Amino acid sequence: MKEDNPNWTLCAPPLLVVISGPSGVGKDATLSRMRKVGLPFYYVVTATTRPKRPGENDGVDYFFLSDDEFCRMVEKKQFLEWAKVYGNYYGVPRSEVEKALKQGRDAIVKVDVQGAATIKRILPDAIFIFLMPPSMDELANRLRQRYNSPSAEFDLRLGKAEEEMESLPIFDYVVVSHSNKLDLTVSQINAIVTAEKCRLKPRIVKL
Repeated sequence: MKEDNPNWTLCAPPLLVVISGPSGVGKDATLSRMRKVGLPFYYVVTATTRPKRPGENDGVDYFFLSDDEFCRMVEKKQFLEWAKVYGNYYGVPRSEVEKALKQGRDAIVKVDVQGAATIKRILPDAIFIFLMPPSMDELANRLRQRYNSPSAEFDLRLGKAEEEMESLPIFDYVVVSHSNKLDLTVSQINAIVTAEKCRLKPRIVKL
């Protein structure tokens, strides 16, 4: 029997997938694993003024900018969204998202919850996925390991995480991020994208 229609998912327009969640939930680890297993997304590199952490590379993990460089980009309206978070600036370069969509590639962007809310207002047809910790106790343990012991920074981020949980209604999906089940988190995100590609009325993201 002759097949009149090509694979539907191959004809679907490119998607913008926004990954968000509280500090310490595993956003960076999830994206790193997605790259490692070869999921063919365009991984949008965001810009920041925070210091580079051990093992991070400029242009791969972030575009590491000075405050002056970041402010010049803000003045030129070169960010899709930007904000000051925990004393440092973070922003999503508009050119990164434009490049992906023009190439017909599904783009993945990682932002904090405030950034996700901004993108939701600008691009409501993007897909918004919230990474949820298994419990607040588990999130506290992860933050405690990152900052070695309870501190002002620890208290700030844990308190902020509790506030961010109230933003769940702006998201389309929730994926629980277990620290010892990273592949499960990745497979669930990939399944969400696959399902979205099968929509009869596809999402169309226009900048």
